[in-house]
Amino acid sequence: MLEIGSLVDGKYKILNKIGQGGMSVVYLAMNERANKQWAIKEVRKDGVSNFEVVKQGLVAEIDMLKRLNHPHLPSIIDVIDTDGSFLIVMDYIEGVSLDKKIKEAGPLPEEDVIEWGKQLADVLGYLHTRDKPIIYRDMKPANVMLKPDGNVMLIDFGTAREFKSTSVADTVCLGTQGYAAPEQFGGHGQTDARTDVYCLGATLYHLVTGHDPSQPPFEMYPIRQWNPALSGGLEAIILKCTRKNPDERYQSCAELLYALEHAKDVDPLVIRNRNRKWRAFIAVTVAAVLCFGTSGVFKYKSVRDNEWEYTNLIDNAKSYTEFDDLQRAAELFPKRYKPYERVIDIIEEDENFTEEENVALKETFLNQTFIDKTRFKSKKEYKRFAYEMGLAYLFYYEPAGNSGIAMSKSWFEEASGAQPFDSEFGLTQEDINNAAFLKNLTEAIVKGVGSRNKKTSKIEYSYAQYFKDLISILDVESFDEAYIATKRWVYSRIHEVMIAHTGEVLSEDVNESLLESTRQRALTDLKAILKGIDESKDKALYDEINNLIKQFETVDSAWTNSAVSD
Repeated sequence: MLEIGSLVDGKYKILNKIGQGGMSVVYLAMNERANKQWAIKEVRKDGVSNFEVVKQGLVAEIDMLKRLNHPHLPSIIDVIDTDGSFLIVMDYIEGVSLDKKIKEAGPLPEEDVIEWGKQLADVLGYLHTRDKPIIYRDMKPANVMLKPDGNVMLIDFGTAREFKSTSVADTVCLGTQGYAAPEQFGGHGQTDARTDVYCLGATLYHLVTGHDPSQPPFEMYPIRQWNPALSGGLEAIILKCTRKNPDERYQSCAELLYALEHAKDVDPLVIRNRNRKWRAFIAVTVAAVLCFGTSGVFKYKSVRDNEWEYTNLIDNAKSYTEFDDLQRAAELFPKRYKPYERVIDIIEEDENFTEEENVALKETFLNQTFIDKTRFKSKKEYKRFAYEMGLAYLFYYEPAGNSGIAMSKSWFEEASGAQPFDSEFGLTQEDINNAAFLKNLTEAIVKGVGSRNKKTSKIEYSYAQYFKDLISILDVESFDEAYIATKRWVYSRIHEVMIAHTGEVLSEDVNESLLESTRQRALTDLKAILKGIDESKDKALYDEINNLIKQFETVDSAWTNSAVSD
């Protein structure tokens, strides 16, 4: 187990233990340099009999979470594979799990349960609509954290799986009995989005009644049998969620979310009263409907067709050759960010921003006429797009030279003038600070590191400052989403400085000790990256990282000799 007060990976100080499961222990840690708290999940190798199998599950969970971005999901920050344990550094979620909340307070207020249900339906719907749909499969109060602001976070992806349309049934039966849908056990077919609908329904049942479906009598009764004051609308929703036959449930979390937003409308008593009024209304308005209803029908059909086309264009866009399709989707609904998000995903998926992708972008999304026409630039989400484009040109752009750096500068300039705002695609204050820092850095690189001002003959941006700025990029934890791209970009430039400009780097702030510690850090990081690359699938990247490792292994004599000669 990790010792309280110990330092992990040179930057995470263990503060205390905050949780423990059958195979793992969770600690609260502080990154003192960033003044930020994180949670570290430790799985000890000597505490698990089949550790390699468990590790494969953890790696799958990590890979899954790294691709996700949702306000009700935690982020994976770092992964550390040590001799004795496997460590996962993730967002620290301050708050209390809903199972503890129930134990402390008993049945929870219906209005709160409905609000949490909407948030959970939203995040499950997000998982289900990824390019590779993710089925969570273990929704229960213990896996939901209630934060101090009243919002919830979904945690623990140990049983989640990617949906495979070719599968007849799940390979492994996983889930928590009582909350799990019938198809999760006993070979009743593979799990899909409707499985999560069932699990969420069972969770809402527990929250609002206080009766755990995994405990006797092992059955979910209509909730008003436990508390007649509860609404018929919520009762009807939970009953539909927990039908044994998946075809009788809500067929998507979008349907469930809509139902929760209109819980009063599905209350049987409300429906009966509304039907009486409706029958009277029909007699008066039927003639008007016949006269004027046709135009409404056509308008509805048009909106529906646009929605279908929009979804189809985004779902089928797999490479830069479909950027024009994504542009069409953006034109259909200019206020939505999804097409722009998909553009960034395509650029970054293979860790390589090609010139072909750049040309396709200039013809579509980076065409000034298009930006002005959609008025996207006037929206706050444009700042997120600008920030992501800056990172893409800086860390991923393929062509040699500083052309990518120069292009990234203007994007960072756009993003650095933003204001933080709450949204799935909003920029945080940290993002804005990063954009301002990278704008200054790229501007200095373009002007020329180590170059002198023609009027004053002073060096405006020294190699010592450049070296320190490069190191500071390594400490920006939010760049871990682009971990490999960031590391290889930074370390390539650090190596160049060590080889060609050592004498210019050495100063009061940069000494030989810092050079050596940076070299060792590079070797550690790059070797860790190399372990995670499948050479047979990505030989070019494997060879690039391996070559960079060899360069750092021999760089010590080069910069030491350079320092002596200077």
